[in-house]
Amino acid sequence: MGLNALFLNCTLKRSPDISNTRALIDKAVRLFSDIGIESEVVRVTDYNVRFGVSSDEGEGDEWPLIMEKIKACDILIIGSPIWFGVRSSVAQMVFERLDGTYEESDPETGQFPLYGKVGGVVITGNEDGAHDVAANTLFNLTHLGCTIPPNVDSYWVGPAGPGPSYIQAGGDKHLYTNKTIRYMVHNLAYFAKLLKDNPIPTNLRELYEDALKESE
Repeated sequence: MGLNALFLNCTLKRSPDISNTRALIDKAVRLFSDIGIESEVVRVTDYNVRFGVSSDEGEGDEWPLIMEKIKACDILIIGSPIWFGVRSSVAQMVFERLDGTYEESDPETGQFPLYGKVGGVVITGNEDGAHDVAANTLFNLTHLGCTIPPNVDSYWVGPAGPGPSYIQAGGDKHLYTNKTIRYMVHNLAYFAKLLKDNPIPTNLRELYEDALKESE
């Protein structure tokens, strides 16, 4: 297919600490490989990413290195643990930095850099919150320009309160998670190929000018 997937692992841990979110991501990586799609996994905490809402926050900021990978991928998947019922602070920071892509629209079509990409989300945690993380993350991705196919969230959630996480709890044997990770991979692959062969033609710049005239 000539497609590639990028996973942003938004664990709070730094390498080489074991990440439960990475363990579930690795399952998706293997499934993508089975259908001929290459993947790269970026652990965001391994980079010096500054807080901000632009694509470059100045000297020492390593977000531009991640942004280059995002722009080059066909499939973008956010991996996040659940903390206090919501996505991790690292995942939130990622979206705050992606806000800067609104200012990098195509000069002809006005489309944002994430147009033409498909998005998904992988979630792990030992408390409730998976639906909240998926809903907000997938909405944010579509608002930034990503196409969101059906069934592109996969999660594992253990019992409420402190307890063993995905790896220790044997989450790799959980039927629902194993089912949804497959749904996600195959739907993302299908729609990524569809978009590559049929780019979105919408001219946002023209539509904005039309809206501007009506709003005067």
